[in-house]
Amino acid sequence: MTNIIEATHLRKTYGDTVAVADVSLTVQKGEIFGIVGPNGAGKTTAVESIMGLRKPDSGTVSVLGLDPQTQAQELRQRLGIQLQEASLPDYMKVWEALDLFASFYKQTVPWEPLLAQWGLSEKRNTRFKNLSGGQKQRLFIALALLNDPEVIFLDELTTGLDPQTRRATWDVVRAIRDQGKTVILVTHFMDEAEELADRIAVIDQGKVAALDTPRVLIQGLQAGSTVRFTGRNGFDAALLKGVEGVTAVTQQAQQIIVKGDGPLLARVAAALSQHDIVPADLRVEQADLEDVFLALTGREIRS
Repeated sequence: MTNIIEATHLRKTYGDTVAVADVSLTVQKGEIFGIVGPNGAGKTTAVESIMGLRKPDSGTVSVLGLDPQTQAQELRQRLGIQLQEASLPDYMKVWEALDLFASFYKQTVPWEPLLAQWGLSEKRNTRFKNLSGGQKQRLFIALALLNDPEVIFLDELTTGLDPQTRRATWDVVRAIRDQGKTVILVTHFMDEAEELADRIAVIDQGKVAALDTPRVLIQGLQAGSTVRFTGRNGFDAALLKGVEGVTAVTQQAQQIIVKGDGPLLARVAAALSQHDIVPADLRVEQADLEDVFLALTGREIRS
């Protein structure tokens, strides 16, 4: 596949603070590329350097074959950018914002359908200060799509959206990708990254800690499986310690947590059945991207 973004050994410092130590990555045409990292990890600075909003101290960046620093004007005609920290004048109406932003580009798509697509048709005459947080977020997404961009940067896309709108937004992101566009998704929601991204870069301490597909990242963790259930009073956890594949059994209040490999759920269920124990809430939990993130960074994503 064609690399549409190439960043090599990016570094950015502010005095003694190293925001980006060494970031290298490539993004392929037509993929959703996720970027995750804890607060202060350098992901926002790295992305803004790629977009051309910041000038790195060293390293090279190419987006659509253009240099974001020396060819910024040409490049921005082909990019869509939705930033987390964005605002508009309080008294600007929704339709005025779309009309104004459309004037910045040589070519645009009609903005009335964008209003409908993002549930803002009834808010077209509403002033920015009177929009809810979710409505403001949807407006910024619509603004990012005005110029029919080839590459779209979405920073914390679904922050402030209700669950139903959030899921609907995921469908729109997939539809954008299916049109052949490239999406850079910066998010702190691990389920969002795992659900949407074709590949993910985990950035920590200003460096790329890992980069691959969600499935490969999770498989690389080699975390096995976890089975949980509620144990009755007096449950003896030793009943499960000799079961094939079980590596650990712990108890938290009435919750029994069994870790192991192989067909763990079936083996635990069979062992319990031999002692006439049939928990109603017996369930298996596989490792997910949150586990990968914690293993790589030692921190929860929201820290």
